[in-house]
Amino acid sequence: MSKDIRIRKGLDIKLVGEAEKVTVDATRSNVFAIKPDDFHGIIPKVVAKQGTEVKAGEPLFHSKSNEKMLFPSPVSGEVVEIVRGAKRKILAFKILADKEQQYADFGVKDVNAMNGDEVKTHLLSSGCWPFIKQRPYDVIANPEVTPKAIFISGYATAPLAADCDYILEGKEKELQTAINALGKLTNGQVHVSVGKKSNSPLAGLHNISLHKVHGPHPAGNVSVQIAKIDPINKGEIVWVVNPQDLLVIGELLLTGKFNAERTIALAGSSVKNPKYYRTKIGAQVSSVVYDSGVHDEGNIRVISGDVLTGENVKPDGHLGYYHNCITVIPEGDDYEFFGWNRPVFNKISTSRALTFSWLMPNKKYELDTNTNGEHRAFVVTGNYEEVFPLDIYPLQLLKACMVNDLDAMEQLGMYEVAPEDFALTEFVCVSKQPHQQIIRDGLDVMLKEIG
Repeated sequence: MSKDIRIRKGLDIKLVGEAEKVTVDATRSNVFAIKPDDFHGIIPKVVAKQGTEVKAGEPLFHSKSNEKMLFPSPVSGEVVEIVRGAKRKILAFKILADKEQQYADFGVKDVNAMNGDEVKTHLLSSGCWPFIKQRPYDVIANPEVTPKAIFISGYATAPLAADCDYILEGKEKELQTAINALGKLTNGQVHVSVGKKSNSPLAGLHNISLHKVHGPHPAGNVSVQIAKIDPINKGEIVWVVNPQDLLVIGELLLTGKFNAERTIALAGSSVKNPKYYRTKIGAQVSSVVYDSGVHDEGNIRVISGDVLTGENVKPDGHLGYYHNCITVIPEGDDYEFFGWNRPVFNKISTSRALTFSWLMPNKKYELDTNTNGEHRAFVVTGNYEEVFPLDIYPLQLLKACMVNDLDAMEQLGMYEVAPEDFALTEFVCVSKQPHQQIIRDGLDVMLKEIG
């Protein structure tokens, strides 16, 4: 029996350019890239040096703090470049893909015959462990710790996000296999959330605790669901897995192959034909973006991920490790003279002053990257609380993070949040403060000092 979760606070940002539910194969990407920065807090130690031939699933690097935690190549081919930045920091591993893909063989597994330690060892050795993240701190899960529960959110509410129900359709066998494996890694339950009105393949799985969620963004954020189902207290750990990553885990167990395939949504008002593409982790975004055509090619921003939390990438950039969509919107490089002093009908806002989006709740907007203001000190308006459904004071927590007040951060609920939970407060912030970065920095301080 499912349990309903209703979220009242939040803000749905309806944008032009939703992906049509048609899936095609992306143009084959020649070069794939895996960026260590996608795995926050991981210091890479090189396994596959430049010039090394690798199969799909073979490790490129491992974590400096835990050599059992491997990070695999999504494709077979040659490691043609290890890109380094300041102080020789590794920025990316680039692999020139083979035309005929070869896969490392990790062996077919019978999950029902495996215990928790065997599942854990197999996920670590095959490179699937990075798909499991933990709260608090929003980092890759520590395999030495047993979580009190595992959470999977199959309800995507971010603007123009990929529809989980659509991309998981017909994959029940892989999903159930992954769920059975993950269930052996916790003494608690595997909590799965779906939309209240959805027809998700996740809803029919066994060995789960099902929850139906309804409400505006960020209702789909797993932090919101954790807070409603089984809140995190000091000293407790929960693990989080993205629904499409379950497919990689499930297929690994069923076939012995690490298949880094992704079905991603190409969306945004600058895309002529937004739709879904079948590609792989780390593919060049140009292999997807320009196939559908773009409006005003010289004045666009390509984002790996959604518009609120994604990463700005160049046209020759690569799909992020955890991203299920690519969003293309106009670059906001224009200036509106006296824009602050006239009524606005083409922008979304939580305020009713001058902006009239509240009169048109179903209108879709064509927004660009303009911030419509400049960075300044925090202005107390109360609008953060309108879009923040967690039982936390967001402004006070942000200020505590900025001064590294660990006691205040702990008391104000820092264990419960991730940077993505502050994407909406950042969007509505009149002070133009980088909320997500402030929270990320605060989590890093806590992890170093307390974790």
